[in-house]
Amino acid sequence: MTSMFSPKTDIADALGPLRAKWGWIVALGAVYLVSGFIALGSIVTATVASVLVVGVMMVVAGVFEVINAFQVKSWGRFIFWLLLGILYIVAGFLAWDNPLLTAVWLTLILGAVLVASGIMRIFLAFSMKHGSPWIWVAFSGLITFVLGLIILAHWPVSAVYTLGIFLGVDLIFAGVSWIGVGFGLKSAQS
Repeated sequence: MTSMFSPKTDIADALGPLRAKWGWIVALGAVYLVSGFIALGSIVTATVASVLVVGVMMVVAGVFEVINAFQVKSWGRFIFWLLLGILYIVAGFLAWDNPLLTAVWLTLILGAVLVASGIMRIFLAFSMKHGSPWIWVAFSGLITFVLGLIILAHWPVSAVYTLGIFLGVDLIFAGVSWIGVGFGLKSAQS
């Protein structure tokens, strides 16, 4: 059976245009990296900014839900989509109105989800002990569980800094990743 593509040839062809832009990719990574350190330097501002972005996304999603409601042909579904869209829009405006209060509730939800996710990963790890590297899944679950507990133990005070720290760390890791990709493309070009 023949493959639809030859992995080495197609990957090399696909990476060709990116290799020429390796400098831009490194620059993008540097912007992410600097933004991440700025976010970590002003955690409360980063928390508020992340909540405001969530608010914008909710309003945009709500507007599209309302538009979608008018595309639905049955009356019952129309009301459901319309109410869902209005709920999203109201939640988005509430996030804008009081971003720190919104951060409190988002942090509570985040902590609870991390605890639940950690428990599920630990359970999954112990159910897959035979023939697989289960210890890494268990370790990941333990870290997630403990992180969730730390957030919940310090809630609601943790709301002021948790989302900002997550945003800053995410930006730093994204920046390092893009810089690595850029330099990897450069070395592949040589």
